[in-house]
Amino acid sequence: MTQGRVVIVDDDKANLETMKKTLEKVNFETVCFSDSQDALNFIESNDGVDLVLTDLRMPKITGINLLKRVKQKDQSIGVILITAYGTVENAVEAIKMGADDYIGKPLDIYELRKRVSAIVEKRNLSKEVTLLKSRLDKRYGFENIIANSSKMKEVLEKVKLVANTKATVLIIGESGTGKELIANAIHQNSPRKSMPFLPINCAAIPGNLMESELFGYEKGAFTGADKAHLGRFEQADSGTLFLDEIAELPLELQGKLLRVLEEKVVYRVGGTKGIPVDVRIVAATHQNLSEKVKEGKFREDLYFRLKVVELVIPPLRERKEDIPFFVHQFLSDSSKEHNKNIKSISSELLNFFENYEWKGNVRELRNLLERMVIFSNKEVLDLSDLPSEFAIESFAPNEEGVSNNGKMKLPFLNLELLEKEAIINALEETNYNKTQAAKVLGIGLRTLHRKINEYKIVERR
Repeated sequence: MTQGRVVIVDDDKANLETMKKTLEKVNFETVCFSDSQDALNFIESNDGVDLVLTDLRMPKITGINLLKRVKQKDQSIGVILITAYGTVENAVEAIKMGADDYIGKPLDIYELRKRVSAIVEKRNLSKEVTLLKSRLDKRYGFENIIANSSKMKEVLEKVKLVANTKATVLIIGESGTGKELIANAIHQNSPRKSMPFLPINCAAIPGNLMESELFGYEKGAFTGADKAHLGRFEQADSGTLFLDEIAELPLELQGKLLRVLEEKVVYRVGGTKGIPVDVRIVAATHQNLSEKVKEGKFREDLYFRLKVVELVIPPLRERKEDIPFFVHQFLSDSSKEHNKNIKSISSELLNFFENYEWKGNVRELRNLLERMVIFSNKEVLDLSDLPSEFAIESFAPNEEGVSNNGKMKLPFLNLELLEKEAIINALEETNYNKTQAAKVLGIGLRTLHRKINEYKIVERR
């Protein structure tokens, strides 16, 4: 497997051959040019160049000018200049102009391999980080949060407003409603997005360990503390700390947490020196914190400090308009994950989903659909694919084709047709204002344009 593609430029053919053989021995793909104009033409017309290795003194286009043109095309392409020892000053100047490194003549082949490998590895790491960030941007973009119901649209509007601020946020919602998804979206759409997002489940860590987990500890603070340890606050510095199930935080630690929020300073266990931290707090709970305050189980001052902005995530049973969209997304994801060709669900099954209580909320729906996809080889899932523990008698249709809850029996519901109809309805409701329609649907404008073209939707005026 190649380590990367290197373009080598040198009008000395002996040097060119030496560098080619040196790098190909350690699995670099090389493209060699003795003419700098030919090299530039190749670089500008080809993607996938990781590094350019060029002599400083070249006819036609000098190494400096080649450096400028390469960086204009793509800042991430590495450039190493080869220079005689008498022109080191020029090479240093080139570094200031954007070169990644320089190497002197006569060439040391081991040093050459080392320098090239280091820069290509750094570039690959940078590309990987960029890719991961773009995936996070896509995953936690507002257009990817399903919010077709009025209640969830209201929540999403608040999320958009609060994301760009420094405000502490308290998210309240039943288990499985997507509290961490919302917390991550707040972080990923804030100025802190390039810094850490660290979640910690206050219910999952024993109370006697929580203090050192949050605030860290000094060497010798207790038996086994053979070195200092950074707590989550220090680890999340300049980023966001997500305190899930905050109601489970021991009462004795609540005062210490409040002090950190107020003073923006942490004290490690066993330490006396205050450590400044800049951390945004997003907390979440499925419990009624105001009741916990009345019971004396949660500090009132901490409660009010956390709920600068309060977001209440509705349970799935109160946002039934979102269920078809969740089904479409989860069905598509699970089918790809498990290499299945399941395209839709029957209308009876959708009817069941829309009337089921969903005590586990969105998480329960996602897990159920994945389970059904795994055990089915049909293109259309129906009631018979439900696990045996689900009671469906009340949804079974009678001879007239009407179920016991009064809804008509249909042959099956194609989710693509459902999506198309939803887009048409949104366009008609907004008088074909695509920007407004995208907001109604909870998707991006570019996504809406793509869907309109995909479904060949024409204006009905």
